[in-house]
Amino acid sequence: MLLFDATHTSHTRAQTGIQRVTRSLFAELAKLSPATAVCHDPYLGAWRALDAGELDHLRPGQTATRSRGAKWPLHKRLAGHARRLAGTKSALPAADGLVCPELFSAQLGAHLPEILGAVRGPRVAIFHDAIGLKLPELTPPGTVARLPGYLRELLLFDGVAAVSADSAASLRDYWQWLGLTETPPVQAIPNGVDPVPAAATEAAPATPRVLCVGTIEGRKNHLALLEACAALWAEGLRFELQLLGLARADTAGRALAKIAALQRAGHPLLYHGAAADAELHAAYRRCTFTVYPSFTEGFGLPVLESLQHGKPCVCSALGALGESARGGGCVALASVDAANLAAALRRLLQNPVELAALGVAARARAFRSWADCAQELTTWMRTLPRRG
Repeated sequence: MLLFDATHTSHTRAQTGIQRVTRSLFAELAKLSPATAVCHDPYLGAWRALDAGELDHLRPGQTATRSRGAKWPLHKRLAGHARRLAGTKSALPAADGLVCPELFSAQLGAHLPEILGAVRGPRVAIFHDAIGLKLPELTPPGTVARLPGYLRELLLFDGVAAVSADSAASLRDYWQWLGLTETPPVQAIPNGVDPVPAAATEAAPATPRVLCVGTIEGRKNHLALLEACAALWAEGLRFELQLLGLARADTAGRALAKIAALQRAGHPLLYHGAAADAELHAAYRRCTFTVYPSFTEGFGLPVLESLQHGKPCVCSALGALGESARGGGCVALASVDAANLAAALRRLLQNPVELAALGVAARARAFRSWADCAQELTTWMRTLPRRG
């Protein structure tokens, strides 16, 4: 029996990168062996298995939502309190392994010893990134403040599976910088990619459309993209820019203001917030190519999603994004400033032969499935000794 911590994802409909990983990974792990999804219930004051409603939140393909936070309905809070007062705390099933795929909060981290001690092992955390330490000025302050404690709490596990080689290196480097020598093994086990659903071919818009998928936040670098597009529109280039993604109010302010200003000026900029999976796939099918201007990522799923749909992508050549770009179909940039982004977009808009060749390269690529990821993770977990 494998325990799978889905404390946050089981209480939100958000489809951020971590939520996608959590939902897709659990679905595949459950096919390989018995698995029980669990959460720490703060109102019960204990770990417990998810109920039917929470399991529904863990199902892949959630509808779009404007909130990424976890929500505990009043009836669940009252039920937890009542059970706590009555002293009826349900026991977790006996388990031979544990997977923690989320960036857990400080409150949850304080309760890790309870679930770690209940599992015979191995106990593994999924590590996404340490971007808050690399770019603190572009990261929500709460995330920056949380990261040092979180990275230390990862030391409690028998192993850490990083979503990319770049993320694995950043974690090892941080622990080395702290002077730590007794650390769990860190293995790069890249994420999978959800299969593209069969659908009728979308009619291409009369005007070329550039698509950008990703949360609107500081480190995603939308402001540079918007400046690049404004410069190209001023040159007279005809194209539409479509943005899909939730906005983080704490770091998205300047980008949101620029979006509003460009729309008021009459530029063809489409932005309606988050998108459900069906709308997301339709957007990929309709676009001419995509751009992912982010400075850095732990993985960079939108790059692979674009290529999987046969659409070239303009992105950074550095870190995990460079890992995703290797293999063809991308225009990978040494710098994703406004000038370089404008030059890359101009190049693809004005050179249909190059664009077509990149599309061929994208369609020729093989993509790793979530089944591949789950199989590699479970195989690696079996090699891990228990660390205390």
